[in-house]
Amino acid sequence: MKNIYLDNAATTPILPEVIDVICTSMASFYGNPSSTHQVGRKSKSLVETARKNIAKQFNAASNEIIFTAGGSEADNLILRNAITNLGVTTIISSKIEHHAVLHTIEQLQNEFKIKVCWVNLDEDGGINYQHLEELLQQTNEKKLVSLMYVNNEIGNLLDLKKVADLCITNKALFHSDSVQGIGHFKIDVIETPIDFFVASAHKFHGPKGVGFAYIKKGFGIYPILHGGEQERGARAGTENIHSILGMEKALEIACANLKEEAAYIQKIKSYFISELKSNFEGIEFNGFSDDETKSSYIILNVRLPKEYAMLLFNLDLKGISVSGGSACQSGSNKGSHVLNTILPEIEAAKTSVRFSFSKFNTIEEIDYIIINLKKLID
Repeated sequence: MKNIYLDNAATTPILPEVIDVICTSMASFYGNPSSTHQVGRKSKSLVETARKNIAKQFNAASNEIIFTAGGSEADNLILRNAITNLGVTTIISSKIEHHAVLHTIEQLQNEFKIKVCWVNLDEDGGINYQHLEELLQQTNEKKLVSLMYVNNEIGNLLDLKKVADLCITNKALFHSDSVQGIGHFKIDVIETPIDFFVASAHKFHGPKGVGFAYIKKGFGIYPILHGGEQERGARAGTENIHSILGMEKALEIACANLKEEAAYIQKIKSYFISELKSNFEGIEFNGFSDDETKSSYIILNVRLPKEYAMLLFNLDLKGISVSGGSACQSGSNKGSHVLNTILPEIEAAKTSVRFSFSKFNTIEEIDYIIINLKKLID
């Protein structure tokens, strides 16, 4: 049986070069970076070099990068600090954000009675930038805009520069959950003056359980994890050295080959779209996922003409790994909160499948999927 992996928006395979770095560091660099002896100092030096190299990829300063256990922790760190430390009393977001943002906002609202405003979306889940501007201009309260760069379910792209400019004009802070964008799209914080964004290494062929928060210089950040002064006092806990070095290597490779890999993966995705349209009637594409200019080249969200309750299970039996939505929602019987928000109830009830690609996929794999979809969809 073939093994075809098309769930790269959930997580990506770790590159062999990254595994080599991790294994070498686990065997050779075991010192605690907080120790003052030479073994500890060597580990500290490697962590700080990784921080510097990661920062360079975004034209950022090294002290603007805080290592975390992943994107969810980084989102929590930034959003909580915005309320408790930076004077924000209003958060503007959308109802199709990742739950790392939505559930954190909900918790902060319950805890601090902040005001939360939801920006209008079009029928494809696109942000209504005019409404965003209106929300920013409503009052003089300190505001934070939190909008994700790439939607993890439907692949919609946010115009980061437009939102950053709107926030600057209206004296608001701007945070973006950029987990699905880092390693796939270029961000330059000088060209796009965003205040905060987050990344998770396992979305760009790095290890799980490690990521970082970009926090623009000048914002004092208080920890949400207490117990030590690591990460310049922003996060307690001994640094995950081997994973940090693995993330550094994965990001280096991703950024060095970004244009070539993007073109290759887009070719795979475009071929798949063409084959789906040619072979099946009544198929729709959720969000902007079939639009090359408005969607990530990684994600394609396909809505079938009716419900096929066992489709994902049957595809898995054929060796095809895909998702019905965010992997973070596995086990939920509520369906996708993204699709339930942007689609009419009758359309949201139909089976939708998220296919997400990487540089390891091939045209031959797409042909195999089409053949098996024909067998499973009547």
